[in-house]
Amino acid sequence: MNEFLQFLDIVLHVDRFIRPIFQQYGELTYAFMFLLISCETGLVVTPFLPGDSVIFTLGALAAGGGLDIGVLAPVLMSAAVLGNIVNYAIGHKLGPTVFKSESSRFFRREYLDKTHAFYEKYGALTVIIGRFMPIVRTFVPFVAGIGRMRYARFTVYNVIGSVLWVALFLSGGFFFGAMPFVQRNFSLVALAIVVVSFIPPLATMIRVRISARARREASRDAAKK
Repeated sequence: MNEFLQFLDIVLHVDRFIRPIFQQYGELTYAFMFLLISCETGLVVTPFLPGDSVIFTLGALAAGGGLDIGVLAPVLMSAAVLGNIVNYAIGHKLGPTVFKSESSRFFRREYLDKTHAFYEKYGALTVIIGRFMPIVRTFVPFVAGIGRMRYARFTVYNVIGSVLWVALFLSGGFFFGAMPFVQRNFSLVALAIVVVSFIPPLATMIRVRISARARREASRDAAKK
């Protein structure tokens, strides 16, 4: 519960976390944001980082003249690509062994199962689609590594997904983040971004479970006959 409250606090006040960093460190903010975005998908233990809201906020800061969007875009895209590459390598090397404990605080089996469900539905396109979904995007490259997806194929989907993801939220923040209405309700906008991002993975997980239950019931009925 405490982890969820901390995550919610970061999401609702992401602009309050980023603005002081920019005010104090100036251009070093680019390096800090590179590290944050690369860690979100590069480390399996950091799925709680709100990348969508962070990039949107950075776009809004760029609109206000605080940051250069021409620098931000390649920095964040590179961070997203690198994060996935690192996570793929971790999955390829360690495999499912880190998920042996059902009660693990960070390596939760349910996250891995949810990502597997997406691979069942979308195949390799999951690398692109999953990029837009919190938590799922952290485990997509990891599962790709476990499944030994061909590295060249993974890299193509990784670059496409990373570029589209950063471009969408950065441009969204740049063009809409500076609007008075958004500025007055920034916490609600940030929360809405996260909520909308969670809808597709939840819907897919529900559909997969319903389908699995239907198959089990069909098998039981067939066995009775």
